[in-house]
Formats: sequence, C-alpha cells, structure tokens
Amino acid sequence: MKKRFKPKFNIKKGDNVVVITGNDKDRTKPRKVLSVHPLEARVLVEGVNMVTKHLKPNAQNPQGGIVQEEATIHISNVMLFDAKTKAPARIKRERKDGNFVRISKKTGEVIK
Repeated sequence: MKKRFKPKFNIKKGDNVVVITGNDKDRTKPRKVLSVHPLEARVLVEGVNMVTKHLKPNAQNPQGGIVQEEATIHISNVMLFDAKTKAPARIKRERKDGNFVRISKKTGEVIK
C-alpha cells in the first residue's frame, strides 16, 4: 500500500485570501478561508463558488427546500491577502526557532 504524503500549502483556515481567477474574481475584496483540504488541493472560501442544493424533507427540516452554500475551489485560484499593502501577496516559508513561519515576499513581514 502506498503512503500518501500531506502537501504543504501557505494557506490556513481563518486566513484572509483574494480570489484571483474564476467567476468570483475580485483582487480588492479579502474573504475568509473556512476550511482547507490539502490532499485534494482545495479550499472552502466564504461567499465564493455558491452552489444550489436540493434538500429532501427530514426531521430537522420537515419542509425540505433549496439552499445555497459554498463549494470548494482549487487552492491555486486564491492568494493570501496582505493587510499592510492591501493587495495579494506572495509567500515564502522559513524555519525560525524550529518552526516554519510564513513571510510576505513584498514587505518581508511575518504573517500570523
């Protein structure tokens, strides 16, 4: 059995990102990352890639109905938002004190 490794990405849950391609492209509006799926290389971003789901009636929702919710997008379609420059930022990873930290290439500051 082949062991799958977990790829390393610069985007984490709770980060503010900018969508750089696709229907929801807006380089000036930062949005929050709700979850990251590293094995599929996809992220769930708040208010992006809205899809319509049809729900059957059940105990919690006896009426059933149609709901709008976010679907995942590929991680290459988003960039981390740098609050200092108010623009998307490229990121590099460096090891400091035994841990990796994310550093903005443009400003050189550590991103928390």
